[in-house]
Amino acid sequence: MSIVVDAMNHLFNFPETLEKISFSSSSSRPHQSDENSTIPAAVDILDTPKEYIFYVDVPGLPKSDIQVTVEDENTLVIKSNGKRKREDGEEEGCKYIRLERKTSQKLLRKFRLPDSCNASAITAKCENGVLTVVVEKLPPPPKAKTVEVKVS
Repeated sequence: MSIVVDAMNHLFNFPETLEKISFSSSSSRPHQSDENSTIPAAVDILDTPKEYIFYVDVPGLPKSDIQVTVEDENTLVIKSNGKRKREDGEEEGCKYIRLERKTSQKLLRKFRLPDSCNASAITAKCENGVLTVVVEKLPPPPKAKTVEVKVS
């Protein structure tokens, strides 16, 4: 798997700080047609001086069905078992003539966070079909000071 991650990082020219984040999805076959398939959600990751910001497309999923957790102290997990509601016609005799958008979808994305992240200070909000997850960075450790000691 690390070969794929390295290739993706090289292909998209991710900066060094983001190469520490492991980009992986639990979706093995993104275009499965069965009801239990997992969809690959599009994700943008912004690296700012104070935080990492993840923007995840979650069209049609209510925020109550989206879970954001941290596993094993450094793995950000974004998932949903939610189902997008299919809008039925208001008048009798209405029927769909084409159904291209899946009404049943699961979402699962996992990201390995660098050690510089504060896993206890993660926030998430969902607006207009976009989930925004903010992961604060820890302040950099103080630089080691060299103290010269005279030998007598």
